[in-house]
Amino acid sequence: MTSLEPLLALQERDLALDRLRHRRQTLPERATLAATESTIALLESELDRARAARDEVEREERKLGDEVQTLADQAQAAERRLYSGEIASPRELQALQADVSQLRRHQHSVEERQLAAMEQREPLDARAAELESELRNSEAAAQEARTALASAEGAIDDEMTVESEARGGVAAGLDAALVADYELRRKKGNGAGAARLVGNSCQGCHLTIPATEVDRIRKAPPGTIAYCDNCSCILVP
Repeated sequence: MTSLEPLLALQERDLALDRLRHRRQTLPERATLAATESTIALLESELDRARAARDEVEREERKLGDEVQTLADQAQAAERRLYSGEIASPRELQALQADVSQLRRHQHSVEERQLAAMEQREPLDARAAELESELRNSEAAAQEARTALASAEGAIDDEMTVESEARGGVAAGLDAALVADYELRRKKGNGAGAARLVGNSCQGCHLTIPATEVDRIRKAPPGTIAYCDNCSCILVP
């Protein structure tokens, strides 16, 4: 019968591939990128709020500016009429003059509110600009992290290609049914499909096998398939 020894070589190749996959998933570059992308998301959210607050104040500022212009136009029109000589009635002139004064007072009041809005907008503009700068820096850092991650992944992928080819070479020398049995047990056994029998212990689960079973396995013809009673992997004496 076929020797089971190559199964251990196959197991070693598979364990090496498992380690490479784990390394790939736990690359520090991946964690760095995730942290940077999280920072970007927070900055984008904060920037949206800052812009919304600034835009609201800016809209109010424009609205007040339009109102100031309207009041100024109305006051100027009233003043032109006041000094045009068209109105002879003292009472009507007095009323028009009162209107001009009222319009100018109202204009001045709105101008003060407009100035207050401008002063309120200045720190909001500054905060938005600060966040935009931080966001640009974080986006640049994220791009650097993506490049570093791609490089690190590529190096591991190259190792995995070499290991996979070596694994294929080992598997090609084994019976297909035996390999299928091994792979099924490896899947069920969390990575252990075959293991060396050392003394009375299975090196897959490191648990003791009954002496009578060990004796039976060791006396069986080479290539006889035997399984660990604890972890079900194929035992290689």
